[in-house]
Amino acid sequence: MARTTNKKRAQVNKQLWERANNSHRQRWQTLSQKGFDFYLNEQLSKREVDALEEAGMPTFTINRVTPIIEIMKYFATANSPRWKAVGATGDDVDVAQVHSDIADYCWYLSNGKSLYSQIALDALTKGIGYFLVDIDRDADRGMGEVRFSRIEPYDIYVDPASRDFLFRDATFIMIRKNLSRSSLINMLPEHEVKIKRVSRSSEVVSYSQRDTSESFSTQPEDITMGVNLDAEDEDIIPYYETYAKKKFAYRNVFIRVTPSPAELEIIKEQVEEKVNSFRKEIEVGLMEKELQLQSAVEQGEIIPERAKLEIEKAQKMAAQAIEEQRMQMTSEAQESAEVIKQQVMRDEDYKLLISDAEAKKNIVDAVKFYESRIVLTCTVGDDVFLYEYILPCTEYPIVPIPYMYSGTPYPMSAVVPLIGKQQEINKAHQIMLHNANLASNLRWMYEEGSVPEEEWEQYSSSPGALLKYRQGFTPPTPVLPAPINNAFYSVVQEGKSDAEYISGVPSSMMGFTEKQPETYRGLLANDEFGTRRLKAWMGSIVEPCLEHLGRVFQQMAQKHYSVEKVFRIVQPEAGQVPQEEKEVKINIQVYNDYGEAIGKWNDYASARFDIRVIAGATMPVNRWALLEEYFRWFQAGLIDDIAMIAETDIRNKKSVIERKSMYSQMKGQLSQMEEALKDKEGTIETLERQLVQSGIKMKVGEASNVMRKDLLETEAQQKLLRGMMKNEFDKMKTELKASMEVAKAEVKQETE
Repeated sequence: MARTTNKKRAQVNKQLWERANNSHRQRWQTLSQKGFDFYLNEQLSKREVDALEEAGMPTFTINRVTPIIEIMKYFATANSPRWKAVGATGDDVDVAQVHSDIADYCWYLSNGKSLYSQIALDALTKGIGYFLVDIDRDADRGMGEVRFSRIEPYDIYVDPASRDFLFRDATFIMIRKNLSRSSLINMLPEHEVKIKRVSRSSEVVSYSQRDTSESFSTQPEDITMGVNLDAEDEDIIPYYETYAKKKFAYRNVFIRVTPSPAELEIIKEQVEEKVNSFRKEIEVGLMEKELQLQSAVEQGEIIPERAKLEIEKAQKMAAQAIEEQRMQMTSEAQESAEVIKQQVMRDEDYKLLISDAEAKKNIVDAVKFYESRIVLTCTVGDDVFLYEYILPCTEYPIVPIPYMYSGTPYPMSAVVPLIGKQQEINKAHQIMLHNANLASNLRWMYEEGSVPEEEWEQYSSSPGALLKYRQGFTPPTPVLPAPINNAFYSVVQEGKSDAEYISGVPSSMMGFTEKQPETYRGLLANDEFGTRRLKAWMGSIVEPCLEHLGRVFQQMAQKHYSVEKVFRIVQPEAGQVPQEEKEVKINIQVYNDYGEAIGKWNDYASARFDIRVIAGATMPVNRWALLEEYFRWFQAGLIDDIAMIAETDIRNKKSVIERKSMYSQMKGQLSQMEEALKDKEGTIETLERQLVQSGIKMKVGEASNVMRKDLLETEAQQKLLRGMMKNEFDKMKTELKASMEVAKAEVKQETE
């Protein structure tokens, strides 16, 4: 039953291609192929070549298309595109900076500059070019790499109802290739058995009008058979890849993640440590209570039995408080360790998840939404199904770059408007050269039998030849061509000017000096104005396409690069040797003390950021004009010498900047001045200390003098006071002695 279903899907895939390859697309490919043929100098169809040869006219062409397209390609692809990532939140800013480096790394791995040049050429010559962002599963020893690649525009079949120039609204985009069996087996070795049983059921159809037997170029549709390793012819079989955009139901699930056993053990240890501290406090409180109760017993306030009962009750309450504290701390620690993890999953996976009762308890919330995904279906031949899977992106990994978008999947190329003028130039040159040939090689009218025909055919155009004719006949008469009209010369010149006007690429942009401006500024102005139409295409079509390409690459890269990886990126400095290498690391695992992964640093897969293409990054820069502008800015003092030297092609700019830069010189001078300043500051500090010490000594001396003066004054006062006291004492002594003598006399008299 499954095999029948797969066969049916393969048949539907082929029918889808048949519906997409309708008359509108075939007409578009025919016209687009004609423009591509003109670019390859295949400008005459087989019918035109036969008609010209039949008329004896030349079949050469004067190719004005190829130089114009090459100049346009140069201006569009002078530099590689660059993308800038803008982080959604502050946490995503660092990872967003890393994304630009990853894009450069993958661009380098894919040889992006060459791819971009080929795709721009497809847009200019075929009307549209295609990028493909894919994952090479076998790269990096099976780790895989995201790569850019190019798809042949004629192998792409888009939903005819699409009206977006990026085909974002297309129901499907199909790739159909004609590959040899060996090539397909080499590309998909796991499906070798299926590929071998595919029968040849496709013929290669050519939309080119050129004469393939005498063609200058060989194109893919010219290869109708392959060759295997046994040097045998091999069938070309059709290979189909259908990219379809479908809506799928998803769930934005918020899941509570409980701690692991190791984390629980850590939590338990931390809780026990806190409980021990709490227990010590309780024990100290019990001891204090026992002392209080003993004191109360001794004082007779309570009896011993009451004291014993109170102590037992306090011990029981303490043990209960310790246990409650342990339980509370454990609960709080576990809740703080629980993490609410956000995860997007398919609705089917969510239903399986909630079928488990334990898992359902941990689901906090689940928001249902629908999102587009790209379904890739691959088949071979008419009815062989290979595989089908869902790509990790919301937009098609096929990114178009059209030239003249017509509102349909069938844009026009830059060559199509030039076809008429190119044919006009070719025809005018062919007529003029044909007329010159006729004038140089005369035709003759003669009577039959009047001349030896072989001799006249051989020598009639030889200079100085003697030609004879038979007597009796009229001499042969030369048939002169009609003089050519001078209008043909003006037609050629006007045709060349018109081709330049239509394309917007004047001859001066190709370096031809015939019509170059006389002044240097005139040359720059011509270069600026001449590229305005090309810049309009770059600004309105190419840069939005490249920005969309950056977003598709972001989705593919974030889904693929989910493990730890180191990117080593070479960063060349313009014209410099050696080149610098930059190392970028993403998804670095962070481990705990037990060796368990607890998170990621530079988590690239879960970061959220938007992509912007740097405007004008691919456009060329006129080095002379830029250097002149920088030199004027340097002279005016608007920029320093570092900015000036950075824009030059001087070798070893870094060493030159280190030696010559004003900043470097000023830095050296500043260092010297800092050393001198330090010496002066040291001297000043020493002098200040000496001055302070001198001041202190002076103040101490002054204080000493004051104290000495006070001391002297005190000593003098004390000496004077002692003298006065001595005098008073002597006076009192004399008076006392006199009084005693008087008293003795009186006593003596009374005695007598």
